[in-house]
Amino acid sequence: MGTLKVKEPVYPLLSVLSSVTVLVFGLVTAKSVAASVYLGGVWLLFLVFGYWKSCLAVLPFAIVAGGIFCGITYALSKDATTTYAAANRIVAVCVAVIPGLALEPIALIRNLSGLRAPRIVTLGMMIALGFFPLLRSETVRIREAMITRGAGNVFNPRIFHRAFLVPLVVRLVNISDTLALSVGTRGFDPKDKNYTVYREVKFRLRDAIFALLLVAGSVAAVVV
Repeated sequence: MGTLKVKEPVYPLLSVLSSVTVLVFGLVTAKSVAASVYLGGVWLLFLVFGYWKSCLAVLPFAIVAGGIFCGITYALSKDATTTYAAANRIVAVCVAVIPGLALEPIALIRNLSGLRAPRIVTLGMMIALGFFPLLRSETVRIREAMITRGAGNVFNPRIFHRAFLVPLVVRLVNISDTLALSVGTRGFDPKDKNYTVYREVKFRLRDAIFALLLVAGSVAAVVV
């Protein structure tokens, strides 16, 4: 995800809302030709606003997944309209994830903190967003340790339980304990409203233009 960062990203909360909007409107209008035009227009909009890395990253998945699902849909339904709608739904999902691929979790946390969202919510989101990268790194470490020690094939049920699953659970429990101590040591209080944001995220004219173009395209897709 770090390689997909945008130099000037869209306002973080707007980025999340845009993903939801594209997904909803793309699914609602999937059976119409306007859906393809709408999704193509949104893809170009993200491209113009600097998300070209994410735009290119989703293309292979859209082509492969679209081909597979469209083939299955046509084989089962023998209906071109249903197959066309399935293709639009796959593209809608791919376009909707574009801003998320380049969204830095810390930017979203700063955005919510600046809007005075409950601190327990921002802390929960920060932990949740950091969990999957942490899980991946710990999985890689344990797998490398298994290879180094010659523990055997991880797909073997006995080896998987003893040499992989148990160390992973123990490691995650230790990390959760360390995190709880860290939060307590730093004096975190979910009821405390007297806090500041080191780098405030501001809503700019560029973000307003992006929002207006997205809303206009979404309304046009439904009306047409």
